[in-house]
Amino acid sequence: MTSEQKKAILISLDDSTAEITQLAKTLGYTILKTFIQHRTTPDVNYYIGCGKVDEINDYFNDTEDTIDLIIVNGELKPSQWFALEKKLENNVSDRIRLILAIFEEHAERREAILQVKLAQLQYERPNVRELIHRTKAGEHPGLMAGGEYQVDDYYEMIKRQSKKIREELQKIRENRELQRQTRSQSGFYSVSLAGYTNAGKSSLMNLLSGEKVKVEEQLFSTLSTTTRSISSKNKEKQIPILLTDTVGFIENLPACIIDAFHSTLEEIELADVVVLVVDGSETKEVVEKKLRVSINELRNIGVGAPIIITLNKIDLIDTATLKTLQEYLEDTGIIEDHIIIVLSVKEQKNIEELLKTIYDSLPHMVKITFQLNLEEHSQRFISQLYEKTKVLHITYGPVITVEVECNEKIKEKLIAACRALKGEVL
Repeated sequence: MTSEQKKAILISLDDSTAEITQLAKTLGYTILKTFIQHRTTPDVNYYIGCGKVDEINDYFNDTEDTIDLIIVNGELKPSQWFALEKKLENNVSDRIRLILAIFEEHAERREAILQVKLAQLQYERPNVRELIHRTKAGEHPGLMAGGEYQVDDYYEMIKRQSKKIREELQKIRENRELQRQTRSQSGFYSVSLAGYTNAGKSSLMNLLSGEKVKVEEQLFSTLSTTTRSISSKNKEKQIPILLTDTVGFIENLPACIIDAFHSTLEEIELADVVVLVVDGSETKEVVEKKLRVSINELRNIGVGAPIIITLNKIDLIDTATLKTLQEYLEDTGIIEDHIIIVLSVKEQKNIEELLKTIYDSLPHMVKITFQLNLEEHSQRFISQLYEKTKVLHITYGPVITVEVECNEKIKEKLIAACRALKGEVL
């Protein structure tokens, strides 16, 4: 990020501009003026009405400041984007383009760089289609034109690059799956830290693991998953736990980002326990909104594991405010069916309570005894048992008897697989 502050104006259809302002700040932009036009649906041509566009042009003519960017608090259609840039004669970024720019700036590892590039290519495809349409119609908006590729070649290049990146990400995903299998076979439980961006996930990761994961007061400072052992924090329990820090959520996370970061989000989906971290120092309405966003994202990902809600940063609020917040969240019903822990990572408050709650939420190991017929299908099933469980005892006679110890999460699947082979569960 450059040290020189860049200047922008903001266009919004409602008053909820705090999040987009923070996104702009993360990229080094100062919002000089906000233009709000209250309407339920965007204008089909310019996103905002023609009168508001003229008002912005008048502002440009009157101001002495150089505006580096026009930011739209929403998602622009390609036609709206081109129309705005042409009419206002300035660069325009919608909310998705802004998020992608932050991701590009923060991506460090190979996987994150590929994921961001894929998301950018997916986002650009409809814009390039619009550019092709306008070029054939005789319009020359200038954006992405005159480069190394003609626009139609550029569109084909996007498709080729997307395919290549997907193939490379698939290989990374397969390697990660192998790592998960190895960890599972070694007896490790998986706990994922999830939640709204900038809630304190990385700080909690550092505290529990004793490691030093990068912590920055910026949105989306963590893009790549980081996994660390927290076994040293539970010596009495002797429970092997791997903790994973993941990319932060944000309201209406763009589909292209969810798709591109699928392999990373799998770490949350497949976790034994998810710790949902929320900044409890914000207003109760904001806390509720961010909890709803996060819980919805977890559901969309397909999380079926227990979710522990942690209200972090309670050192920044007094006891009365905290009590009011808890009562408010209870009244909304959003924390229903979830365990909630209040804590302060900074002051290390209630960390032991969080650890105990994680232990109590982990799936328990259970013992099962299978009885199978002597046949080839049974041998394949036994091979799966060796891969997915701890085989305690196996006896070959008129029938095969196998006693295993396994994670409770896969118990029913194993029982169903055994019965499908006409085996019995003793």
